[in-house]
Amino acid sequence: MSMDKAQQLDTPQLDKPQLPGGPMSGLVASAVEYLVDAGQRSVLFLDIMRQRGDQYREHVAQTAPHVLQYAAELIMDGRKLDEPVNYALVRIIPPKGVDIDMKRRPFIVVDPRAGHGPGIGGFKADSEIGVAMKAGHPCYFIGFLPEPMPGQTIERIARAEALFIEKVISRHPEADGKPCVIGNCQAGWAVMILASLRPELFGPLVIAGAPLAYWAGVHGKYPMRYSGGLLGGSWLTALASDLGGGKFDGAWLVQNFENQNPSNTLWTKQYNVYSKVDTEADRYLEFERWWGGHVNLNAEEIQFIVDELFVGNNLAAGKIEMSNGKKVDLRNIRSPIVVFCSKGDNITPPQQALHWILECYADVDEIRAYGQTIVYTVHESVGHLGIFVSGGVAKKEHAEFSSNIDLIDVLPPGLYEATFEARGSDTVNADLATGQWIMRCEARTLDDIRAMGGNSPEDERRFAAAKRVSELNLAAYQKYVQPWIKGMVTPQMAELARNMHPLRLQYEAFSSQNPWMSVVKSAADAVEDKRKPASKDNPFLAFQEQMSKQIVHALDSWRDSQEALSEAIFLNVYGSPALQAAVGVDPNAEPSGRREMTVEHRAMLEKRIAELKSKIGEGGLREAAIRALLYVGSARGMVDERSIEALRQVRREHTGTRLTLAEFKMLVREQFFMLLLDRDGALGAIPKMLPDDVNQRRGAFAAMREVLSASEDITGERAKRLKQVAGLFGVGEEGDSNVAPFDPRAKAS
Repeated sequence: MSMDKAQQLDTPQLDKPQLPGGPMSGLVASAVEYLVDAGQRSVLFLDIMRQRGDQYREHVAQTAPHVLQYAAELIMDGRKLDEPVNYALVRIIPPKGVDIDMKRRPFIVVDPRAGHGPGIGGFKADSEIGVAMKAGHPCYFIGFLPEPMPGQTIERIARAEALFIEKVISRHPEADGKPCVIGNCQAGWAVMILASLRPELFGPLVIAGAPLAYWAGVHGKYPMRYSGGLLGGSWLTALASDLGGGKFDGAWLVQNFENQNPSNTLWTKQYNVYSKVDTEADRYLEFERWWGGHVNLNAEEIQFIVDELFVGNNLAAGKIEMSNGKKVDLRNIRSPIVVFCSKGDNITPPQQALHWILECYADVDEIRAYGQTIVYTVHESVGHLGIFVSGGVAKKEHAEFSSNIDLIDVLPPGLYEATFEARGSDTVNADLATGQWIMRCEARTLDDIRAMGGNSPEDERRFAAAKRVSELNLAAYQKYVQPWIKGMVTPQMAELARNMHPLRLQYEAFSSQNPWMSVVKSAADAVEDKRKPASKDNPFLAFQEQMSKQIVHALDSWRDSQEALSEAIFLNVYGSPALQAAVGVDPNAEPSGRREMTVEHRAMLEKRIAELKSKIGEGGLREAAIRALLYVGSARGMVDERSIEALRQVRREHTGTRLTLAEFKMLVREQFFMLLLDRDGALGAIPKMLPDDVNQRRGAFAAMREVLSASEDITGERAKRLKQVAGLFGVGEEGDSNVAPFDPRAKAS
């Protein structure tokens, strides 16, 4: 077809007038409607930017800015400690309609200090704090102020947080367990460090999106782990701190996060507000209040973080040493550890959240040998912030863990994955579950973590070479350049540099301090009175959406190409045998792998094994019932929250003496280890532990069946084992009806 003919077909409207209501009039009407709408949206969008700038200025002017959505009472001010820090402990005041049981274990949320201000754990009603309070737990929050105290270090902060936790424990002497401590992102590794040094302070630990093994990852994804090597190591961190007059501007950390997703940073976040300007303003401003609340860190703090955790990867390797010479060994933690991570998190991918387990233990038996219980859950898609901000995650994963934290605390030592199944009308014993989900803890092995992918020996040598290059560059900077920089930078220069940071300027430029924005405000007021949004079927809106998708695709493609280039450079440069040899890394050496068990722990373990074996025949009906429950239940390879609730109900129906949660936990662990060490001997000892009263034995057996059948019918190997237990109890499977339920936690008569 000729061009002239095509033009005639495409533009007949220009050659002859159309009747009212024809194609041309409809298109023109749509265009006019869209242009009016787009113009109004542009004005309203600029006014939202003005509000964001004013909100930013108001927020940073506060002495203790935060984004908590709950009222709080100050309990301890870290600035008044003998070793002052800019941290504080507050009690969250429950909102109306929320009942708190003071005998339930308290929850403590520790916020991440990764460049942003505090409050993200209580950012919404459906948050970590919100779901814990709904489950009846008292809640506390450890936050911080924008400016660090002089001389403040990571170690000093750890000692302060230990004092905070001790204070919470003293306020709840009748609580049914030690505090459950939640550490988000950077607070996660800080909590793990403290728990390894002071294990007696902690109940279950919930670690959300925390990079505990920073080198870990897979090729083609998560390129942030390469950044330290590509920049030549941590000397740049020292330079930034020196230019800041001894303080590191947290805005640079936020900038790093934004660089990971340029399409969202440069386009999607703003476009979403522009395209939905009538409904998105409040949500956008709420988030920006936290995202723009940048804080500072002392040079010593950020240098520790980068050298020891990011470039050095020393936490998982057990190479961090405190000032008193004590090593940080994650294997010292005695509390259950719950790890949240997500495949959609490009800041802390699952490998970085979980591979510390591979570096610490040879297998699950070694996890048990240290008496540790580790539970992990991997979300399929949520991003880094969504792990501890998303309302959907809070209503599901966080809510289930908060409601079933006692289940986690009494799990036998080992490695588990938490899985969730929607509760429906066909769910067995649905009344025994809380919320809309059924939580299970399914037994796993280290191979399940390895299956997620990880580094090869060649990759480990590359990161070891990058670490060594960082040490050399930092030493050279400190010797030859740092004295000159420190002598040149004045406090005024440092403050000016912080104020001129691009992230701060984007807020300031659109605030009401800019005289042009007063015109925007006036125009926005006028637009709101005459707002005429375009209809949803307007073709120009569809074209706008298509253009937005093309922009996002282009930016994502650019990001992917840059990430691929960065990875290739890192792998080739630090994979060079010549470079590795030059910095002292043997190009042919195998990675050192996991650490061996210490002589002291092995001796303690052997003593404990001998003690448990000697006690196999001790105990009464209570110990025998727990042992039998563990034996039958272990055939399933998982623990279901309905089974635990059934056990609770059996306990409530009994009026005898009750064990505390800590005592019950110890009882479960002892019986579990006895079965693990000598199953035949442990089972064979059961008949001698039972009372002569057949009704008591029948009651115990009935209670066991009630617990075991709470989540599903007893079939297969479990049925076989239950029949074996019936023989040990001398009751027969037909003899367990029409008797009062027995509480296996009550003392044997």
